[in-house]
Amino acid sequence: MSSALLTRLPGGSLSAETVVGWSAQLTKAAIVGGIAVAVAMALHLVLFAGLNRAARLSASQGDDLVIKEIATPIRWAMIAIGLALAAENDALIARIWGELARFIQPALFGWVVLALVRGFAAAMEARTEADPDELAARSRRTRIAILSRTAAFLIVFVTVALVLFGIPAVRNVGTTLLASAGVATLAIGAAAQPALKSLIAGTQIALTEPIRIGDFVVVEGESGRVEDIRLSYVVIRTNDERRLIVPTAKFLDASFQNWTRAGGGITGSVVMPVKPGFPIAPLREAYEGLLAANADWDKRTGALQVSEAQVGSIELKLVMSAAGPTALGRLRPAMREAMLEWLRENMPDALCDEV
Repeated sequence: MSSALLTRLPGGSLSAETVVGWSAQLTKAAIVGGIAVAVAMALHLVLFAGLNRAARLSASQGDDLVIKEIATPIRWAMIAIGLALAAENDALIARIWGELARFIQPALFGWVVLALVRGFAAAMEARTEADPDELAARSRRTRIAILSRTAAFLIVFVTVALVLFGIPAVRNVGTTLLASAGVATLAIGAAAQPALKSLIAGTQIALTEPIRIGDFVVVEGESGRVEDIRLSYVVIRTNDERRLIVPTAKFLDASFQNWTRAGGGITGSVVMPVKPGFPIAPLREAYEGLLAANADWDKRTGALQVSEAQVGSIELKLVMSAAGPTALGRLRPAMREAMLEWLRENMPDALCDEV
């Protein structure tokens, strides 16, 4: 503002000329800023109308997911660009925008990049769901989840740092820390060790794939499906619908069982004791017929074996296979029940007392 507009009357009140000058500048700034915002909104509307039309013509659903994610941050980014252009033509807007831009610009940039990452991750997950190869689909879904969350963490971290460095006091502290980089590095490294360990562990899991989303694992005697993989922890859903929260680093530092690490299904067994002296061939034939009639059997492995012979009993091992842990969990008790029922009807004397 010019010095003439700051003129005060002898009593200390503002002069009419000053009030008129302020009103004129505020009115001009409001008009210029309003025009800039309106033009930015109109351009955003036209741009995304064209993008949505092109996405509807595409057979892929990924385009719609990306456009949906970036629509809001792009709108605010275009408004910010409009205000920055308006600041070139109005001194009052330039003064206000100059104070706010150092916070708004890095925040909007980080928001746009984060929306792009989330949009592309959602699009790739949508493509993964249509993949008929379940093992490959789970592998890609795990990588997408971990890498997108790692990228999101880094984007948020850098964005917050850029916003904070817009504050002079914080920037001075940063300069002081850089001057003593050795001590600062040790202190920051010690404080951030758990977060960095989790970040590195998550990245290792994404690259080496010891576990994937959907895998059936056994950790410290607890078994269940891997429901979600985060940077710092893994969520495992047990058969009784409990959720186990296991630190991500544990899957790299300790051993665990992964029943679905490789494709091709899994194999299980049921042990049944019978009295000695009864023929095994009819039992084997009955078991193979009952197994073939069960829809959960994947026809890879099915056999009746004599696993142990003792004085008062013979242990029969019913070996069977299924496509996954859920199917095997249904198949094992079903075959145990079917064989007990067959024995009750055809060889009741063969049943041991402990059965």
